[in-house]
Amino acid sequence: MMHTVPPADRMKHLIAERNRKMAASAHAYVRGSTVRFYEWLENSKRSPLPEGPDVWICGDCHVGNLGPVASRTGALAVQIRDLDQTVIGNPAHDLVRLALSLAMAARSSDLPGVTTALMLERIMDGYGAAFVPGAAHEAGDEAVPVPKTVKLVMREASRRSWKHLADERIEGIKPVIPLGSRFWPLTPEERAEVDALFETEKVRHLVTMLRQPGEHDHVKVVDAAYWRKGCSSLGRLRIAVLVKVGRGRSATHCLIDIKEAIKAAAPHSPNAAMMNDNGERVVTGARHVSPFLGGRMVSASFLGKSVFLRELLPQDLKLEIDTLTRDEALSVAEFLAHVVGVAHARQMSMAERASWLAELQLDRSRALDAPSWLWNSVVDLVALHEAAYLQHCRRYAFAENAA
Repeated sequence: MMHTVPPADRMKHLIAERNRKMAASAHAYVRGSTVRFYEWLENSKRSPLPEGPDVWICGDCHVGNLGPVASRTGALAVQIRDLDQTVIGNPAHDLVRLALSLAMAARSSDLPGVTTALMLERIMDGYGAAFVPGAAHEAGDEAVPVPKTVKLVMREASRRSWKHLADERIEGIKPVIPLGSRFWPLTPEERAEVDALFETEKVRHLVTMLRQPGEHDHVKVVDAAYWRKGCSSLGRLRIAVLVKVGRGRSATHCLIDIKEAIKAAAPHSPNAAMMNDNGERVVTGARHVSPFLGGRMVSASFLGKSVFLRELLPQDLKLEIDTLTRDEALSVAEFLAHVVGVAHARQMSMAERASWLAELQLDRSRALDAPSWLWNSVVDLVALHEAAYLQHCRRYAFAENAA
């Protein structure tokens, strides 16, 4: 058996793992240092941003938080797949965060600055296409061509089964979660709370909603473990639960993810009446921003902490964009920006879409067809994160040498 971590030592190991992941590359650092982006948003000296209609936004809209997501009915689309920081706020925040993430991905791919400038043009084109009159606002909207990189991931997602999910997540199809480097033991109190949670009607409905419901439904927790997963969220409660549904040979297994929901660091609109329960905030935001995912999530309380639950489906994949060619960078930027645009436009009236589109078109020069507010914001943020990344690496190296 691989080394496991006892509950008392979790935080120490999780912080070390987060620091290691963030030191891997400047792009990885951006993904793990969300709070630095919010600090920049709160800085009065930054470039001013346009103010769009108040809608639910992702709040942490980087490339790794988008990917194929399956609906309750089996449909598949690329949507935002992580809504921990979702709030009612300014849609421009998502656009800038995505542009920063793509710019850092381009730098990690050794692409020249000219490519980044062109990417920002394509981001505005893709995002704006979701707001033109007559644009569709459903998940299958293909107003922007799907890049080859994304098509390959979608094709893989459509072919995946429970066996693929079990092999990846729990390293086999046996009904057990193997303790090791990724899965750690729960305390007796945590395990008892898991069992109690899956006796509630709300959670039982979540488990059975993707199956044929009936009076003979049988839901049983087979195994559960603390899950070391994520980057910026490392340190929060995260539990994987293996559940058996049904009886006998017709029984099936599923994997449920329980994740702690903490107060959003993303700034919300001062006019928005945000809910106090953070699990409910995440679920509500997901249902507006990413309906495929939000339609199969519920909130709950776990040992006094607000959490949300979702069943992990084989089709839910992350877009892993480590290296890009120039053409891939441009097409991916346009496509992902359109995905975000659809998520925002779906929540706006026709008048709000027209007004927001007009606002987005302002301050676009003839030489470079991207607004100066987006270009200046990305330049500021890239410089800020590059410097912070190097400082992080220095501290990480010192800590490693001292260990």
